[in-house]
Amino acid sequence: MLDKFFKITESGSSVKTELLAGVTTFMTMAYILAVNPDILSATGMDASAVFTATALSALIATLVMALVAKLPFALAPGMGLNAFFAFGVVLGMGHSWQMALTAVFLEGLIFIALTLLNVREWIVNAIPMPLKHAISAGIGLFIAFIGLQNAGVIVNNDAILVSLGDVKSAPVFLMMAGVILSAVLLVLKVRGALLIGIFAITLAGIPFGVTQVPGGNIVSAPPSLAPIFWKMDFSQVFTFDMLIILFTFLFVDMFDTIGTLVGVSDKAGMLDKDGKIPNAKAAFMADAIGTTAGAIMGTSTVTAYVESASGVAEGGRTGLTALSTAGMFFLSLFLAPLFLMVPAAATAPILLIVGYFMMSPVLKIDFNKVEEGLPAFVTLVMMPLTYSIAHGIVFGLLTYVFVQLLCGKAKTLSPMMVILSILFILKLVV
Repeated sequence: MLDKFFKITESGSSVKTELLAGVTTFMTMAYILAVNPDILSATGMDASAVFTATALSALIATLVMALVAKLPFALAPGMGLNAFFAFGVVLGMGHSWQMALTAVFLEGLIFIALTLLNVREWIVNAIPMPLKHAISAGIGLFIAFIGLQNAGVIVNNDAILVSLGDVKSAPVFLMMAGVILSAVLLVLKVRGALLIGIFAITLAGIPFGVTQVPGGNIVSAPPSLAPIFWKMDFSQVFTFDMLIILFTFLFVDMFDTIGTLVGVSDKAGMLDKDGKIPNAKAAFMADAIGTTAGAIMGTSTVTAYVESASGVAEGGRTGLTALSTAGMFFLSLFLAPLFLMVPAAATAPILLIVGYFMMSPVLKIDFNKVEEGLPAFVTLVMMPLTYSIAHGIVFGLLTYVFVQLLCGKAKTLSPMMVILSILFILKLVV
């Protein structure tokens, strides 16, 4: 029944592979269950309630992705978007968290409308193939950078922006051990290599004090949503600040999700001959429904996670992978201490290896053609250097458009690309 519904055999996968892939995806993104409550609680929101809202919004959005889009992608409240919510809108602009939630709620409704009208799908289809390949590689560099940063291999340095961390520290040692162990398992073609790597480093981190073993009961009822459920403030809907906030949420979320879906689909060989994502409309609807439901429950914007690439790297190709991830989010509601004990040192090696896997589409780019190679290069380097998938797409696409225009090749540009370029320029200068 599962095989028939998800077309698992037809996709060249198996039920076991899909389930393991889903668990792997969850393990590499489970940090959001701890990080999101920490960030949003800075606004005065109840951290325990935010934990429940985070898990439930991820569960709902990923279920839609699994059962409707039938794609192996997971969703959850997005990093960056939650920081803008807390430190930009509330602490920076001085608005209440209730007003910020209202903006997220309106964003979700707008995304539902844009998805029904196929606007988001048109945007994806307008992106040239060289940039789609570059998006995949750029995401690879981006998530590898995240992994190295999380483990302390790369640290902040005011003089030169970033530098090498303390290579003698336990987290860095465990991270590098995890890379080597996972790589060996991959070479030996051991099924579930990445997941085994996560569990092995988690256990190895206990004597080093890197893995914190939870005390007391690990099973408990989910914290109540009551302090943050449906706490909206519609009094400022028609203000200029709301317009700016809403535009920022829409812009970042749209192109983060587009970039993730295109990049991971390209790596998985799921794009068709025209570079289109299968069931793209349903995939975008998962994002829109998750964001709307998340706002009602009390959390920031939900988006597709680049860590989905770890499940794809394990062989996940269908919605069963996403269903498996959704199941893990459900369990996390009752087993939070157990899931949250997995340290960054255990997931960082997987992000680095997945980054390596994501680089292969770059071989499809013709770097001998400056009009294709340079915009692609700008795309893939700007993602890690600006810490944003959206910014990588913006600068890459603008480079592509201006090079084509100034070389007399305007006919190669679709109307959607021109419209996007105008919107990108407005976003950068306003």
